[in-house]
Amino acid sequence: MVGAWLAVILGSYVVGTFPTAILVGRRKGVDPTKEGSGNPGATNMYRTAGKAAGAIVLLGDALKGLIPAVVGWGVDNKVLACACWSAAVVGHIFPITRRFRGGKGMATAGGGVIPLFWPVAIIGITVFAAVVKLTKRGSLGSLAACVAVPALVAAFGYPGAQVGFAAGVFGLCALRHWSNIKRLVSGNEAAVVGRAAQ
Repeated sequence: MVGAWLAVILGSYVVGTFPTAILVGRRKGVDPTKEGSGNPGATNMYRTAGKAAGAIVLLGDALKGLIPAVVGWGVDNKVLACACWSAAVVGHIFPITRRFRGGKGMATAGGGVIPLFWPVAIIGITVFAAVVKLTKRGSLGSLAACVAVPALVAAFGYPGAQVGFAAGVFGLCALRHWSNIKRLVSGNEAAVVGRAAQ
């Protein structure tokens, strides 16, 4: 069983490295690692290539977190599911295929929350959307979700190990937003604005 756990966790990391934004950007004539914020994620694709591209990347990256969590749960239990979810997020943020330079992990993290903690997912998405709508800043929505999701997992009474996984995953995502935090403090954070033509 240990071998199966290791194989599924490693496979989840590999799934996390799938370069969704880069592949979508290539079809749109955009390199998300060199345009906009330089982050290969849904928000930057929305800004640089439009709503459709951003939505496709959001869905693809979310599936990178959702599918490993479901597979891990099917192979053994929810602890393995959380480990696979975490591995996928690490793969997205630190992909070995791109010299460990990946995205910020929010969509992949959010995708895993859906099967693992579905009531939390509903509230977390609502919190994210509300903050973005009010502030026009995707990074603020992400940071709000980074705080809300682990707190909600604990509030809903999930086991301590699962709270720990949620805190670790979203804590890592929050750290990846450090540059955004600095721009927010200085008042230089860009609003979420996509190409009007798309």
